[in-house]
Amino acid sequence: MKKNAPTNVIVVIGAGSIGQAIARRISAGKHIVLADLRPENADAAAKVLNDAGFEVSTTKVDVSSRASVQALVKTAKSFGEISGVIHAAGVSPSQASPETILKVDLYGTALVLEEFGKVIACGGAGVVIASMSGHRLPALSAEQNKQLATTPVEELLKLPMLQPNQVKDSLHAYQISKRGNSLRVMAEAVRWGKRGARINTISPGIIITPLANDELKGPRGPGYRRMMELCAAGRAGTPDEVGTVGALLMGPDGAFITGSDFLMDGGVTAAYWFGELAPK
Repeated sequence: MKKNAPTNVIVVIGAGSIGQAIARRISAGKHIVLADLRPENADAAAKVLNDAGFEVSTTKVDVSSRASVQALVKTAKSFGEISGVIHAAGVSPSQASPETILKVDLYGTALVLEEFGKVIACGGAGVVIASMSGHRLPALSAEQNKQLATTPVEELLKLPMLQPNQVKDSLHAYQISKRGNSLRVMAEAVRWGKRGARINTISPGIIITPLANDELKGPRGPGYRRMMELCAAGRAGTPDEVGTVGALLMGPDGAFITGSDFLMDGGVTAAYWFGELAPK
């Protein structure tokens, strides 16, 4: 890199395997800002990336806090122009209460999209990691879709459809959060587009990560294994496969793609709606 050339910054929110896999494909010659709620996770991921030749800085972020996300934006901007955002932070149904899931996965994602949408560089791109769970939720009304997509961030959790009497368990909270992520990204693609930037979601199925391995060993394990056995691919996915799609969406080959959601689950959702995984 020329000494006077502006530095392109890739922000990775969530230090897990999927965020790292995408970052490895798009961050050569750029500066990675790796943010996580747990600094020890960010530091461990940074060591792996540093050892592979990437330039990495770490910081702490709580995506459910506007002040924390704004501080992350400020930190990232101090290194250069933000040309990429990989949002892979979140909590799963087995990790948290419905209230926490909505606060982190739904509100937190909307917050990240809003704040980084103010600073993303022309020609930049982002990707949000959603989930195949968003595709299992029955169809919402047109009005509900619009509410999830466009309600101002600070009013989002006040929506009637998100109140405790409507969202009664963690799985439902997770499903509606992930559906909300893809809807929000579609709406944000309009705003990001005015800056010459793009934003998309990826909805992975069962991807082998430390979290998935824990799930496979836990009470949800039999259900996970059944999905893997009965889907068209007959297996789980890998972070590198998600990384390949992420690189497409954030790179020049994906220049005509924005506001889209990419379901990559080995055929689990297809089998859920139309195959052997369909509810009885």
